Amino acid sequence: MKKVELLFESFLWRSRLLVILAVLSSLLGSLALFLAGLVEVITPLIKFFKTFDYEILSKKLVASAIASIDMFLIATFLLIFSLGLYELFISKIDIAQEDPKSSKVLFITNLEDLKTKLGRVVIMVLIVTFFKEALEMEYKTPLDILFLSAGALGISLALYFTRKEYYEK
Repeated sequence: MKKVELLFESFLWRSRLLVILAVLSSLLGSLALFLAGLVEVITPLIKFFKTFDYEILSKKLVASAIASIDMFLIATFLLIFSLGLYELFISKIDIAQEDPKSSKVLFITNLEDLKTKLGRVVIMVLIVTFFKEALEMEYKTPLDILFLSAGALGISLALYFTRKEYYEK
C-alpha cells in the first residue's frame, strides 16, 4: 500500500507541471497584446505622415495611445501572471533573483502576492478605460459632470487605498 501511495503522490506532485500550459499561453497572449498595442500607436502615425492631417494627429492618435496603454497594461497583467504562476508552481527564476537590475515587482512568493500585483494592474486598466470613456463622452447636462467627478473620486480613492496598503507593509 505504501508503494501505491508513493506512486500516487509522485504523480500528484508532477501534475503541477500542467501549469506550464497556462504560463506559455499567458506569455503568448502577452506578446500578442504588446504587438497589438504597438500597431495601435503606429497606424495613426503612418496615416498622419502620409496626409499631414492635424485631425488624425490630435484625435485618433490620442484615442489610439489610450487604447494601446490598455493593451500594454493587459499584456503586463498576463506577463506578471505567467511569471507568478511559474515561480509558485514550477521553479524560482534564478536569473532574475541574481540580476541586480531586476525589479522586485515580479518576485512572487505566494498566491496573495500574485493576487495583489494583478489587482493593481486591473485597477490601472480600469483607470485607463475610464479616462478613455471620459474623453469620448459628450457632456450634455450638469449631472454628466457630476458623474465624471464621482468617477474621478472613486479612482482617487482606489489609488489611495492601494498605495496605503503598500506603505503599511
